[in-house]
Amino acid sequence: MKVADFVEKYAVERKHTDSVKWDGMKAGFGSNDLLPMWVADTEFKAPEAVMYALKKRIEHGAYGYSLTPDSYYEAYFKWQQERYGTELHKEWIRFGAGVVQSISALVNVLTLQDDAIMVLQPVYHPFMHVIEDNERKLIVSNLKDNNGHYEMDFEDIRNKIQTEHVKLLINCSPHNPVGRVWTAAELEKLFEICREEKVLVISDEIHHDLIVGDNKFVSAIAIKDGFYRDNIVMLDAASKTFNLAALQNSHVVIANPQIRERYDEYVKKLCLPSGNLIGKVAAEAAYRDGADWLDGMLGLIKYNFNYLKSQFAENVPEVKVTELEGTYLAWVDMRKMVSADKLHHLIQHEARLAVDYGEIFGTAGEGFIRLNLATTPENVEKAVNAIVKALKN
Repeated sequence: MKVADFVEKYAVERKHTDSVKWDGMKAGFGSNDLLPMWVADTEFKAPEAVMYALKKRIEHGAYGYSLTPDSYYEAYFKWQQERYGTELHKEWIRFGAGVVQSISALVNVLTLQDDAIMVLQPVYHPFMHVIEDNERKLIVSNLKDNNGHYEMDFEDIRNKIQTEHVKLLINCSPHNPVGRVWTAAELEKLFEICREEKVLVISDEIHHDLIVGDNKFVSAIAIKDGFYRDNIVMLDAASKTFNLAALQNSHVVIANPQIRERYDEYVKKLCLPSGNLIGKVAAEAAYRDGADWLDGMLGLIKYNFNYLKSQFAENVPEVKVTELEGTYLAWVDMRKMVSADKLHHLIQHEARLAVDYGEIFGTAGEGFIRLNLATTPENVEKAVNAIVKALKN
C-alpha cells in the first residue's frame, strides 16, 4: 500500500479524544498548544480486522470473566513462527496488562531488595523507574556511540556485572530510543556473558514487529536455537505494532518451569491482572489479519524517516540522525547546534513541539531528542521544518 493511501485510509484525529499524546501535554510541557511528537503511539486506526472483531465482541453485550481461546495462541504463535522463526509453547505464556507492569512484577520475582540490576543506556526510562521504585540498585553500562551507530560495550558489561554483583539485566530489543536491531551475534555474546556470570535476563521485545532496516529481528529465546531461553524471560505485545496500548494486553514468555512457578506464585499473591478480554480480541485479529496494515505502517515510517534525515542533512547538517533499524522513534543528536541548557527552550518555545528529551533515557542521552515518526507525513514535515527554522534563527 502506498504511503498516501495508507494515510488516507487510516489517519485519524486524536485531539480532544482524551489522548495522552495530544490532550495530556499540559502536565509535562505546560501547554496543549504544541505539536506532539513524544508518546510512542500513533495517529492511525487499527487494522480493519481489529475493528470488526471488536465490534462483533462488543455487540455480544456480555463482558464477564473470560478464557483465552486456543485460537488466540494459534494466531500469535503462527505470527511469531512465520515472521521470525520464534518457537513458542502454550505452557510458556502468561499475560499482563503491559510490558512495564510485567517488568515490575519480574523484578520482584527474580531479585531481592537492594539487588543490582543492569540496563544499557540510553534506554527506555521506565526501566530505571521500575528498578529504583522497587528498591533495587541501578547499574548502568552505556552503549558505545560510534559516530551514530550504537554498540554494546561487552567489556564494561562484564566488569560491572562482576564488581557490582548484578543479578538481572533488562535488555531492550529492538532498542528504544537508539533504534538498533541487535544482531544474533551481538545477543549471543551478551547472553553468554550473563550465563557465565549467572545473571538472569528480561528481554523487552515490544517493538519487534517494527523493523525498517536491514538487520533481521531475532528473539532472545531463539538465539542459538534456544540455548539461552531458560535464563531469559521475554516480553512483547501487539500494542506498539497495531496501536492498541490502551487495551492492556501483553505477553510474558517464560520457558524455564522453575521461574514460571515463582512468577505464578507472585501473581497469585498480588492478584495481578492477566490481560484484558478486549485486548485479546484485538490482538488475535491483528495477528491473524493485520500483516497488510503493518506493511503500510512500515512504509510510512521509512518515508517519514527519510524525509527527516534528508531535510536535516540539507539544511542543518550539524544535526546528526541515528540510522533507524527498528522502532518508529528517531534519535536525533542536537549537541553540535545547541547547548543542552537551551535545547528545551528551542524545541518547545521556538519550534513549538512536544518531544522526549534525551536525558530522560540516561545521562548518555543528554543533548538528544526522540521524535515519534508514526504519524502523518504532514506532522513530520511541520516538526522538521519547525526545528530547522528555530536552529537557523
